[in-house]
Amino acid sequence: MPRILRTNSENNDFIALVKQLDADLAIRDGDDHSFYAQFNKIDTIKNVIVLYENGKAVGCGALKEFDSYTMEIKRMYTISDKRGEGIASKILNELECWATELKYSTCILETGFKQPEAISLYKKNGYHIISNYGQYAGIENSVCFQKVLNSLKIS
Repeated sequence: MPRILRTNSENNDFIALVKQLDADLAIRDGDDHSFYAQFNKIDTIKNVIVLYENGKAVGCGALKEFDSYTMEIKRMYTISDKRGEGIASKILNELECWATELKYSTCILETGFKQPEAISLYKKNGYHIISNYGQYAGIENSVCFQKVLNSLKIS
């Protein structure tokens, strides 16, 4: 049975998973990696999810306030041998529930066209492509998504 932990960016398991994520993104993004890395610092993230299976951290995700109505989904990652098992969807759902509990009505996120698995995950979970926002405006490899949470039921 998976266990979901709500924590913050000081959690050692989250830090270890983010290191794996960054190594994967460095390969996928190539020369563009340093551009994206500057927007993915974890030191100020207060809302982090780590999912455990049999005591082992296998996935993570985080929320960061974008504005007074919107949380930005950040640092989504599932270890490679656990992909395709629904872990990322569980993490995403928990992040959405947490955002709703904190009185936010929308989640946004950015991912890259070189991450087709992520794009499929977000579409499958009700996210819709929007114009690239903020620092991602005009960036060809970026694709941004949004989901309105006001109809989300907290379980």
